[in-house]
Amino acid sequence: MQIRKSVAAVLAALGLSVVATPAISYEAGDLIVRGRIINIDPQDDSGKVSVNGVKTNSGVSVNSDTMPEIDFTYMIDKNWGVELILAYTDHGISTTSGALSGLGNIIDAKVLPPTLTLQYHFSADSNIRPYVGAGINYTHFFDEKLTGSVKGLSDDIDLQDSWGLAAQAGVDIDINDSWFVNLDVKYIDIDTTAHITDGADIRVNAEVDPIVWGIGIGRVF
Repeated sequence: MQIRKSVAAVLAALGLSVVATPAISYEAGDLIVRGRIINIDPQDDSGKVSVNGVKTNSGVSVNSDTMPEIDFTYMIDKNWGVELILAYTDHGISTTSGALSGLGNIIDAKVLPPTLTLQYHFSADSNIRPYVGAGINYTHFFDEKLTGSVKGLSDDIDLQDSWGLAAQAGVDIDINDSWFVNLDVKYIDIDTTAHITDGADIRVNAEVDPIVWGIGIGRVF
């Protein structure tokens, strides 16, 4: 099977053995805890910056970030589980194109994006257990501030919180009868509006929509 060949290649790179590793069998009531290092890669699509309701010819982009993440999965039965994903990231927003392109990075914001997914785990009794999931995300932006060439010009800045859908796919690969390696990728629908008030009313809509790549380890309790 192609997926087993691909996973075997990953295991070989990690110095692990598919054949010798005993299987961790998921059961109803299991709590799975994973710790990952994740890279948040925005696939952003920006509207135009508007000043007092008049659109300029400039947009914005959101930079990527790499941070630790922890998640908890409760197994409803041996195949179905509910996962809560918790992470904290920090992102910059930069102007792109047009008259404002020379400003560069103008906003820094911290992001808390808890995500809840319903997962289906294939081959629950195997030492290689792929899964897929879908669910909902809530993204809270906080500690927003102007930075770079516009630093200190205004304290009245806000990024609107977001609700959106999420999808994921991944695989758990046993190391021994207690621990496993996890590979995971998610797509999260995140839309926000940045609003700055300092005499002028400045707004821009942005579809952030990141792909989140993760690698880590986990254990079943």
